[in-house]
Amino acid sequence: MTGWRRLTSPRPYTFLTCTAAAGALLMTGCGALPGASGDSREPVTVVTWAPDGSNGPDTENMAGMTAMARAYARWVNNNGGLDGHKLRVVTCNEDDTSNGAGDCARRAVAEKAVAVVGSYSPEGHSFMGPLEAAGIPYIGGYGASAEEFTSYDSYPVNGGQSALLAGNAKQLARSCERVSLVRPDTLGGDSQAWLFSTGLKEEKRSAPTDVRAAEAATSYDQAAEQALEGAGRSDGCVTTVLGDRTETFFDSYRRLEPSDGSVRISSVLGSVGQPLINRTGGRNSPFEGAYVTGWYPESGDARWEEMRTVIRKHAFGDNRIDPDNTGVQTTWIAYTALKEIVTAIDAPDITGGKITTALNRGVEVDTGGLTPVLRWRYEDMLGSSAYPRIVNRKVTFQVVRKGRLVAERKGFVDVTNTLSEASAKG
Repeated sequence: MTGWRRLTSPRPYTFLTCTAAAGALLMTGCGALPGASGDSREPVTVVTWAPDGSNGPDTENMAGMTAMARAYARWVNNNGGLDGHKLRVVTCNEDDTSNGAGDCARRAVAEKAVAVVGSYSPEGHSFMGPLEAAGIPYIGGYGASAEEFTSYDSYPVNGGQSALLAGNAKQLARSCERVSLVRPDTLGGDSQAWLFSTGLKEEKRSAPTDVRAAEAATSYDQAAEQALEGAGRSDGCVTTVLGDRTETFFDSYRRLEPSDGSVRISSVLGSVGQPLINRTGGRNSPFEGAYVTGWYPESGDARWEEMRTVIRKHAFGDNRIDPDNTGVQTTWIAYTALKEIVTAIDAPDITGGKITTALNRGVEVDTGGLTPVLRWRYEDMLGSSAYPRIVNRKVTFQVVRKGRLVAERKGFVDVTNTLSEASAKG
């Protein structure tokens, strides 16, 4: 891993009047903030982007993330802002396309945003370049792109899918004699299989049956048959990481599943979550009893109560915001981080350069137990060739009981060794 590059000089910030730029969202009116002294503390402009599913049935829909950002801004501005700074949130529909991601990044530059916060896009190759050129940090992205864990301007709050896979292997190794992994038949899927196999090996389990599956299939009968054969008829587990196609896979799986239910099923949050469980029957869901690995505490945990209160009081019934959705939760955590960072800087004006400097010098972020305390110094990062920017290497083990995701094991599980081992030998 190379050393830090020279930071760009922070750009002077122009005071914002009450007339917001077209399409932007200024969350409060003119005048001093409640609780502020009325001094010259300038507004802080940030951008949050995510696809809203408007371009077709196969388009990812993460509109709850941008809606959560707006609700957060209403709440924080009603309570004194970010250390006295009014928070101005600009949202952008990423469209789940490379062009959309690039357009949103250029929008952030045009709006003179000091950060992109709590956003979702798998198109890191399109959005990270414009942000790097403008010195705009990317704070708390969902973890859907590789660039979030390699770019010097990215400050992730979770370990991405890599941490989930490493954790899922450790979770299943505790009770599964044999495991089948169903994953995309892509180069990325090959990396997933290697990482998962490394995790099982670390726990003294044999390698999984590696089942390659097409990403856009409408039926997975053949993959389901291979997975069941690999798991065996007792004490076996089938886990799948197919994103929004996971439900399609398990539809095929159920037609072949042994009547005694002796094979446990599993996945990771993002492929299986509380919204999917609710949609497929709740207590009668086919995911009842499934093992699930997540980044954060289960959605019913008391540590989410402040977020739920903000949604109830400041989202105005916006049904796009599901507090059980991992994207919504990630956006909440990212804005929690932003608030702590701005408070630590404690300056009349906030710039992207000041935020980046504070992050690189070791500002600590306490998320109220939703993650470990976060810090992004060089020495806090995993530093491996594959995952250099990961600072949060901890996951949670959950299980579906009575239609709800609950903790299977209390607390966080550290997957640092698995990530380091897989990176070193991959």
